[in-house]
Amino acid sequence: PQQIAEYYTELFWQDEKKLNILPPERYTKATEHIEEMIAMIKTLVSKGFAYEIGGTVYFDVKKFKNYGRLSGNTLDKMDKLLRAVRISVETDKKDSADFALWKKAEEGRAASWNSPWGRGFPGWHIECSAMSMKYLGETLDIHTGGEDNVFPHHEDEIAQSEGVSGKQFVRYWVHTKFLLIDGQKMARSKGNVYTISDLEERGFTALDFRFLTLMTHYRAKMNFTWEALSGAQTALNRLREEVEGWSEPKIGCAEFEQKFQEAINDDLNMPEALAVMWKLVKSDYPTSAKAESLFKFDQVLGLDLKRKLETTLRQSSGQGNKKLEVPVEVVRLVQEREELRRQKRFHLADQLRNKIKKMGYQIEDDDENGKTRVDKI
Repeated sequence: PQQIAEYYTELFWQDEKKLNILPPERYTKATEHIEEMIAMIKTLVSKGFAYEIGGTVYFDVKKFKNYGRLSGNTLDKMDKLLRAVRISVETDKKDSADFALWKKAEEGRAASWNSPWGRGFPGWHIECSAMSMKYLGETLDIHTGGEDNVFPHHEDEIAQSEGVSGKQFVRYWVHTKFLLIDGQKMARSKGNVYTISDLEERGFTALDFRFLTLMTHYRAKMNFTWEALSGAQTALNRLREEVEGWSEPKIGCAEFEQKFQEAINDDLNMPEALAVMWKLVKSDYPTSAKAESLFKFDQVLGLDLKRKLETTLRQSSGQGNKKLEVPVEVVRLVQEREELRRQKRFHLADQLRNKIKKMGYQIEDDDENGKTRVDKI
């Protein structure tokens, strides 16, 4: 089991890197925090929030007055709801809504540990509270998860965490809606579960998928289709083409940066943030200013746009998309000439064009798209 877990953990990390997901400061394993879980459970028992029956410890939800405040479920609804989300409801509990903090291990179970209540293993929820409170403190600013985690998982996290600390566990909950595949839930039985490798086999990249996800608000269901992914790929490639040939970033565009930040601050409104980004790209600002702002945006978007602004400019003469290595001195002169043209100082710009030509390079201006191409003579 350990080797299987490590194998899939490594695959997860590889996909995370491809998707440009920033790694956390620490990855934690539940199996390495059994002591912390047992300590929390002991505290809950001593405070009267939990009780033990036959080697299993349950949280007494009636002792926690705020139980149900996150999901809106009241205790009188709980029995019916629990029967819907669990295979069976334990009959030895004080109340059907009570949830397990520690479970007695059946004979021969490999993943089990010694505890004050006998050999057993932690319940579904306690690990999250134990690890997060150890490394992040008793109150978290933001806690994320899927919409299916609201009840019972996050509801139970609140109860056991606040039962121990007596403090508010989370200030802001952020729950994402489901990712659908062709309008349906993902299920291996339906054959509609895809991995990043599956996308790559079809000619897409992880960043194509990342761009697709940015186009939907996290509070709205996202419907994945291959047509939608193809559209995202086309849009991302168009964005990269826009960036190629821009001048080195400097100054920035304050009005667009403010609008982008406002979109992010508006409940992480990424579709609106993308709209601001496209308006910036299509604006009449100098490319150096647009580049400065766009690369600030990309610290959030994570689309690797900065890599597109290299010290090479595209060669257009007979070599398609091949890159032409351009000396740094020529690149600097090209950028200075672009700035002179923006200032409408065309006489000085022409002087630089002639200087660049003497160095063995010719310039072709694409005024419609705001790009400059350089070819070797």
